[in-house]
Amino acid sequence: MTDHWSLVTTHPMRYPVLCYQPGCGQPAVYKIAAEWSDGITHELKTYGLTCAEHLRVWYQRALQSQKRCRLAPGEYLGEPAVYRFEPNVRDVQLVRLRDLETQLRRELGGAANP
Repeated sequence: MTDHWSLVTTHPMRYPVLCYQPGCGQPAVYKIAAEWSDGITHELKTYGLTCAEHLRVWYQRALQSQKRCRLAPGEYLGEPAVYRFEPNVRDVQLVRLRDLETQLRRELGGAANP
């Protein structure tokens, strides 16, 4: 009998991951996320998955949300970043798009520090 974990890792689910923008329905091509850690665990905190059309609005939301975030002692939360989203690819393997982040910051009037 096959255990659940080997089934999940050898047969990833194939379903469309859509843009978070209500009513959009387009495939997500970007992941907006920030590095988060509690001192032991490290992961990306996802703010949104978006299509190209809605990237700017979701990046701006992520910047605003990150500023409001309250952290417990020992926690770390980095600046929101833009990654090329790829279904069934682990966060550590996603490609960060720093040039696109810089362009978005310029368009948003320097809303985040580089």
